[in-house]
Amino acid sequence: MTSRAATAKTRRRRAALIPMPTRSGIGTSSTSSSTSLTTSSLSRRHAGPTPPTSTASREMFATQDSAQMYAERLAELAAALGFDGWLINIEVKLDIQFIDNLKEFVNHLTKRMHAAVPGSLVIWYDAITVGGDLDWQDKLNEHNKPFFDLCDGLFVNYTWKEKYPRDSAATAGDRKYDVYMGIDVFGRNTFGGGQWNTNVALDLLKKDDVSTAIFAPGWIYETKQQPDFQSAQNRWWGLVEKSWDVLRGYPKRLPFYSDFDQGHGYQVSSEGLQVSGDPWNNISCQSFQPMLKYTGDEVQPPVRTSINFKDEPYSGGDCVTVQGYLRKNAIFSEQLFNGGLSMEDGYVHLFYSVNAEANSDLGLSLDFLSRNKENTSILIAEDIAIFSRKKQHRLYSSYVQSDKVEPHAPDNQNWVIYRATVQSSASYTLIGINIVCTLKTSGKINSEADEDESSEEDANRLWPYHASLGHISIRNMDENTQFPSAESWVTEGKYISWSNNSNTSKLLSLKISWKLNTSHQASFMKYNIYVEKLIGDSNAKVSRSFLGVATVEAFYMSDLQVPDEVTSLKFIIQACGRDGSRQGLEECPKLFLVPVE
Repeated sequence: MTSRAATAKTRRRRAALIPMPTRSGIGTSSTSSSTSLTTSSLSRRHAGPTPPTSTASREMFATQDSAQMYAERLAELAAALGFDGWLINIEVKLDIQFIDNLKEFVNHLTKRMHAAVPGSLVIWYDAITVGGDLDWQDKLNEHNKPFFDLCDGLFVNYTWKEKYPRDSAATAGDRKYDVYMGIDVFGRNTFGGGQWNTNVALDLLKKDDVSTAIFAPGWIYETKQQPDFQSAQNRWWGLVEKSWDVLRGYPKRLPFYSDFDQGHGYQVSSEGLQVSGDPWNNISCQSFQPMLKYTGDEVQPPVRTSINFKDEPYSGGDCVTVQGYLRKNAIFSEQLFNGGLSMEDGYVHLFYSVNAEANSDLGLSLDFLSRNKENTSILIAEDIAIFSRKKQHRLYSSYVQSDKVEPHAPDNQNWVIYRATVQSSASYTLIGINIVCTLKTSGKINSEADEDESSEEDANRLWPYHASLGHISIRNMDENTQFPSAESWVTEGKYISWSNNSNTSKLLSLKISWKLNTSHQASFMKYNIYVEKLIGDSNAKVSRSFLGVATVEAFYMSDLQVPDEVTSLKFIIQACGRDGSRQGLEECPKLFLVPVE
């Protein structure tokens, strides 16, 4: 749903900004990637009289030099913290004498952001006018266009009327896609009413060929929409997708990895083992999302593919589950990802995890396109004979058998990890990854017909099917990422604070940081943080607790309960590679801490 551009003038595609919390601030998010647009707002919107010029705005825009200085600081802040842009919302009246300096601030910030963060955006919010009045225009016009001309786009206030998008497009000219018409999902005076009618406004904006800014999709969660959050979430985003479709962005080169994590859930798993049974939310943990269609308002198909938050996942907070009914001689397939991954001469190695019922088999197929525009599809499964005997087997150009991999966690009996090797060529591009499902059969199958040879009645019968896919990893190397040794890291604890919790325990708060002690920069997808609470010379088995995930080389923790009998704490920082591999916990860097008396 989100489109990004090096500069606004180069973009020729409608886009949707979805302001929502990210680790960087207030940002935009989509099913494919997240773009943080952090809001710089000098005040909140007032229901009463227009507020006077604030002290902050007088200081910021007192001179051209001060305006440029603040713009430079904001650009530096964005670059340091990983922001993708700024949404500038000034909701105070500003004396006319400051307007030229305000315009210089917007102009200077836009230029500095483009230089500091390639692809970044600076968006102006429709509030203050070029005359200094706090007067929401609800469209692009002569009162706010001077600011629009100096930055990457205009976020139009939510209370626009039916003809305003068309008027704004005419005013913007060849920059009409840089006009983001606001939609308030709560429906506060917004066109179409928002909520379950958000698509009414989207359909109009698509027809008038401008962009949109969708505000507060958290309405679904905050208002407890029925029947449950996940169902309501899928239904609402299904309306958005049906109206505007989805723009996804995938890597162009290997490795490719996804555990389908949406950045929230009711439990957390790592390599097939549950490490936490608590609800959580961390949008930085989002993985590449599969192309699943919402079918809740339609007649349900016999087989349905969905994101499953209830069953124990392989990694993160969810998995992809295929559930329903199949005929014995049928193959069900659904595309999970499409894109354009460039191949190299040699081999690619595919790893994936499956949790299936006894009668259900699950494989994957890879779609390739050659430079000569020839299509090739390879089916990968443990028992390729089961698939090759079915009627739809001719859909695949070739078959590759996958082998079971010994799990890192032998206690796990649910998830099975498979590995397969496929010969690749630089003349091919991987354009599709599909999940492929069929029933395991014991009788003889006639692949030329729709029925099992035993009986027509048996062949037409629908049999239950249930299998889950936990992750996919495609890479050039057969081996996992080579991780630095524990001795290669410097770990440090800062801001350590102890407080009494009760007569039997204390509370600990601190910041843990780590960095390589070499000149090489670490390039890992994330870090899992664990703690072990050690008790003297006790021979009792030490329990390990999962604390959370960091996507930078620091982790803040507050109010960790530490029983009085604990004599030391061992924090474990587990690096996770971009191919999904994880460093063995025994080889990870650690931080030891002794409780204070």
